[in-house]
Amino acid sequence: MKKEYQAYFDTYFNLFSHATPEEIAIIKMQVTIKEYGKKEFFFKSGEIQTKMGFVCKGLLRRYYINDKGNSITTGFVNENKYATDYPAFIRQKPTKYFMECLEPSIIIELSYEHIQDGYKKFKSNEMYGRLIAEKVLTIQTDRVESFLFENAEERYLNFINENAAIMNRISLTHLASYLGIERQSLSRIRSKIAKK
Repeated sequence: MKKEYQAYFDTYFNLFSHATPEEIAIIKMQVTIKEYGKKEFFFKSGEIQTKMGFVCKGLLRRYYINDKGNSITTGFVNENKYATDYPAFIRQKPTKYFMECLEPSIIIELSYEHIQDGYKKFKSNEMYGRLIAEKVLTIQTDRVESFLFENAEERYLNFINENAAIMNRISLTHLASYLGIERQSLSRIRSKIAKK
């Protein structure tokens, strides 16, 4: 095993501080780690996502294709976050999204079957699953509410504040799409803020 992989596994297993040594031993046997190249997909629209991904290194973009054939960015997933379309994953239904690597990425993967098995065997796994679900729900709710209660400039400023680690790693085109505005509008907002 590559040395860097061990460090990634250590970071991942630290998330299971509530787990017993027996639980950790079982999880260690169930997870795999995989390297993805830039532009490779973790999953594609129409597929059933069979594995939950934990990003150790890299950056992914979640998007869908609208009825006009445009790619609409709905999120970014960087280090120490989960790559998933969680509602489709837990129901094992085909996803409507693409999850594409914007950079070479290293992802720890745990299968749906192993996750469900862990819920049945260990009570603490259910708690951890609930925490993931709450985190995903909060991210999705915050995104919807940003469109309801904030203007484009406020959405941009909030994105900068919450995502400083990836600002220089994503294109303006993807960012504009995520914010729900044209790229020219984003350029105007950035110019206006720079003059303040």
